[in-house]
Amino acid sequence: MDLLLNVLLGVVVAATPLVFASIGELVAEKSGVLNLGVEGMMIVGAIAAFAGTVASGSYVVGILTGALAGAAMAALFGVLTLTLMSNQVACGLALTLFGLGLSALIGQAYSGVSLPQFPRLDIPVLSEIPFVGPLIFGQDALVYLSFALVAAVAWFLTRTRAGLVLRAVGENHDAAHGIGYPVIAIRYLAVMFGGACAGLGGAYLSLVQTPLWVEKMTAGRGWIALALVVFASWRPLRVLGGAYLFGGITIMQLHSQALGLKIDAQILSMLPYIATIVVLVVISRDRVKMKLNAPSCLGKVFYATS
Repeated sequence: MDLLLNVLLGVVVAATPLVFASIGELVAEKSGVLNLGVEGMMIVGAIAAFAGTVASGSYVVGILTGALAGAAMAALFGVLTLTLMSNQVACGLALTLFGLGLSALIGQAYSGVSLPQFPRLDIPVLSEIPFVGPLIFGQDALVYLSFALVAAVAWFLTRTRAGLVLRAVGENHDAAHGIGYPVIAIRYLAVMFGGACAGLGGAYLSLVQTPLWVEKMTAGRGWIALALVVFASWRPLRVLGGAYLFGGITIMQLHSQALGLKIDAQILSMLPYIATIVVLVVISRDRVKMKLNAPSCLGKVFYATS
């Protein structure tokens, strides 16, 4: 029972940064913008959150700093692709490379520095319930924030006028522009929201999952988050389920030895990325269904005619 509880707690920790990053990218893609720089935004958010926490002594300040850093990286991407109308794929890849280099430069001053364990909620009586208490009522605040964020995004996209406008921009930006909606401004807001969420995912890595700075600590999670959006067919609740599925695959490599599985460590470390490739291959086989679910203007440059 204790082993199962530890495995499930590990799944939650592994899935939470993916939830943040993928739900933010989903909103950006719903507006018609394909930002492949999630990895870069996450790693900059990670070092910014760590540096902010070390400097201020406050986790709240650190989390906000990480989110703002991710949003700033996304704003840079927006300037290149929305204002200067550069290629979104090329700029996204460049943003990832820039983020990895920038974080390595800033992070040199924080090598060997560690933080205390991130505080977890302790609800009297409820947190003490065997098995269920630690799993449901004993998580850190960011885990509950990730669930609330997914629910809020699902409600926003389907139940609010602003969400419907954002989806309309992603489906047909020319028609949205024709009836008076500010396409570029809406996409800027969506992209920066996605960057802030990616920054939160990075902050979770450096403050909660591994409370110290390690260069390239995102380890490809940004790419997995991108795949999760496609895996979820651009639906928020499916993103949550997909993130926990991939989180479980990630944790398998850590607990395989305890379960008696005699598999090479290198193969186990490949599992999340193999699963990502397999999922994308399976999904891409049904091109008709994929086109029906994807925003019609995803990745397309918008030219305002008037």
